[in-house]
Amino acid sequence: MVRSVREVFDEGQAAGRLRVPVAAWRWATGSGLVPAADVGPGRWSRQVVEAVDPEAVRAALRGIEAGVAADRLTEALGVPLPILRPRVTASAVGHLVRAGLLVYLGGDPQFPVVHPDQVAALARRRDLPAVLDRHVPLGPEQAAVRLGVRRSDFDQVVRLGWLAPVATVEIDYKHHGGVTTVPLYDAQEIALLEVVRPFVDWRAVRTTAAGRRSPLAVLTPLVPGEDRVLLAEVARIAGVGRAAVASWRRRHDDFPDSVAGTSVHPQFDRAAVVAWLLAHDKIEVPAGPTLATLVLAGVGPGGASHRFRLDDPWLTLADGAGGEDTLSGWSTDTDADAIAALAAGEFGAVLRRLAAPGAGPLAVPGEVRVIDRFRSGSGGLRLTLAWPAGLRGTAAPGPAGGVVRHGVAYAGGGEACVCARHDCGGVVPVSWCAEHGDAVAPVLEWHPGGGIRCTDLSRTRGLTAAGGRAD
Repeated sequence: MVRSVREVFDEGQAAGRLRVPVAAWRWATGSGLVPAADVGPGRWSRQVVEAVDPEAVRAALRGIEAGVAADRLTEALGVPLPILRPRVTASAVGHLVRAGLLVYLGGDPQFPVVHPDQVAALARRRDLPAVLDRHVPLGPEQAAVRLGVRRSDFDQVVRLGWLAPVATVEIDYKHHGGVTTVPLYDAQEIALLEVVRPFVDWRAVRTTAAGRRSPLAVLTPLVPGEDRVLLAEVARIAGVGRAAVASWRRRHDDFPDSVAGTSVHPQFDRAAVVAWLLAHDKIEVPAGPTLATLVLAGVGPGGASHRFRLDDPWLTLADGAGGEDTLSGWSTDTDADAIAALAAGEFGAVLRRLAAPGAGPLAVPGEVRVIDRFRSGSGGLRLTLAWPAGLRGTAAPGPAGGVVRHGVAYAGGGEACVCARHDCGGVVPVSWCAEHGDAVAPVLEWHPGGGIRCTDLSRTRGLTAAGGRAD
């Protein structure tokens, strides 16, 4: 009897032919250690299989559980974890496998074993937050964290018809009710809510105290199929003028057709418009919260500086020196306690450097204090700092910060002067300048920054030129 020779192998047969685990063959094919399937999907020829080095395949296999992989991806998002980012879960690793971003090596498909090297490569990607938003759906609790609101506020979002489940998962709570079906929501749609619904005061929603009624509760749910926008709201979503949207509509044949309204006031399907704006790079999916970094120190000589981070900061600068500036943002409990301790003295804390979106680096020489600590329903801690606007100044260059003072010197500068000069008439003297440096002490005057006009240095310049002193 003639024994037939196998010419085509699937993954199990190939692993058996080489006497290696199936998981090792999967990793070898997924990592490129062996050639891609040459006969058909998941099928290799005998020539390819027999040319593979079994020891190399066996040595390449290293697996980690989904929970370990999830912890490593969570750590890659930042320490501490950004306030609007839920932890990566073991089930998220399963979604990443199904998206083709990780190779399935075995175990439960929902909580698979994966390769640590591939997890490390994914963790190094700068677009990791966007990758997670694109491929990993979120349960209601995670969705509330991603949006930065209480669970009850997220339930209002669902009630209003702004989000619908994209899938479900069954979770066995054992002694707490048995198997429960949990809806899953598209993380990218959740991240886009603040962009797509610009009429909502999301800051007010996020800072509603526990036990208070949600600001979203007064809104009327959408009628199915009637989520429509006018050109003016499309402009708000895109952050442009109405004329720009009208121009896009004329120039682009694929701009969504109106679904209602009139020729003067056409109405468009919101989802279709958002999809078009994304496809044409008119809007972006927010990858996470903006950050503010601040360097604080206690008042007095020798006060050590400490660096802190605030997520989703909100900086309000007073219009005049008689007002008060405020800065709020989400903080960890440890950082909040440390900031409060620095500001607890009679003269508050010194803000050596503040880097926040929408403002140049700022510094405050004292009287920085904590005026509010708010705990949201989802557990986040929002801290608010304040200081007299008249003390606000421009921070010195460099990571340590400090105060930049503009000075008016006793003598006018010559051609060789190397001091930095400003439109207000002040200078920042350097020690090696013979005219303005240490040899002739300048008259220093505080120069507020960030929207408050410079103290009238142009006026005092005339006084100093005549031998007088600045105020």
